[in-house]
Amino acid sequence: MSRCPQSPERLSQRISHSFSIACVEVEARGQRVSLRRWDMVTSRTSAGSAVIGGNRTVKEECLICKAPLVYLETDEEMECAICHKKENSKTRCINGHYVCNECHMAGLDTIIGLCLNSSSRNPVEIIEAMMNLPFCHMHGPEHHIMVGSALLTAYKNAGGEIDLSAALSEMMNRGKSVPGGACGFWGACGAGISSGMFVSIISKSTPLAQEPFALSHKMTAKSLTAIGEIGGPRCCKRDSFLSILSAIDFVNEHFGVKMERPEIVCHYASQNNQCIGKRCPFNRMNHKENNQKRGRCC
Repeated sequence: MSRCPQSPERLSQRISHSFSIACVEVEARGQRVSLRRWDMVTSRTSAGSAVIGGNRTVKEECLICKAPLVYLETDEEMECAICHKKENSKTRCINGHYVCNECHMAGLDTIIGLCLNSSSRNPVEIIEAMMNLPFCHMHGPEHHIMVGSALLTAYKNAGGEIDLSAALSEMMNRGKSVPGGACGFWGACGAGISSGMFVSIISKSTPLAQEPFALSHKMTAKSLTAIGEIGGPRCCKRDSFLSILSAIDFVNEHFGVKMERPEIVCHYASQNNQCIGKRCPFNRMNHKENNQKRGRCC
């Protein structure tokens, strides 16, 4: 939050007005936690908050578990539940979750909360819920995290034995390492790599592993093959869907966990300046023609 320079003699007269402006700016960006922090500094509490002794607790504020936040009187070293960066802070939830400012502002934290609260076995449904969130753009490296996260969530809900919270944090860290444009510059789409990361996590692969090592590479190769067969230009939505469908089949075959496999009809074409139209397997016209061939209403 930026502050305008003010002369010392006028600071006491204007501080209330300045903080009011800051509060509006933060609220406009949807950052309710920052608003509560402002309330704490000015010794005011918002509706739904409670003041207990020297600590202040606010209902449903944690971006990970929605639990109340606790404002401590002194700094403590905390580890971000998303990026695992350690730093001093006075704010965490009653369950111990802390989210650093960088991750909080980026919006990626909503992926973890969405996944932990989902009971869906359909990874396409899960990733489309992510795509509808404000932080997600038509194209971008966020998809390198979203693909694996959606698969981890559906895998867990379909009976896969994983610690979902820890797996999602690991997926977040790994996915962030794949930059935007990797599809064109590395020859490996980040969405496809994300599906390989997903298999690496559920199989506990390491560079010294045998079968998990092989499975992770086979998964990435399967996704990249599907992406390569369609060709470019890139579309992060199309490549995410192709990677997820590849992973659904792969996991059913190699892990015996059956996630839901829906028929996908794209509704993002109007947002994509490089849409390839009927070359895309998810194009609405292809869906219409397939239904007509099956004798079904489109």
